Amino acid sequence: MRQSRSRTSVVEIILAIFLPPLAVFLHDGIGTSFWINIILTLLFILPGIIHALLVVTDSI
Repeated sequence: MRQSRSRTSVVEIILAIFLPPLAVFLHDGIGTSFWINIILTLLFILPGIIHALLVVTDSI
């Protein structure tokens, strides 16, 4: 069971780097974090990636 969660985390991290809003959507669904990430990604991609990584790794 632990190994399955590890694979999911790796996939989510890869998605957070390449498609930040999709990673946040898959992790949290459509909510405040998703809309914040859309705005950050549209302003500039790097803040969107950083925010997605923080959301996916449950740092915030």
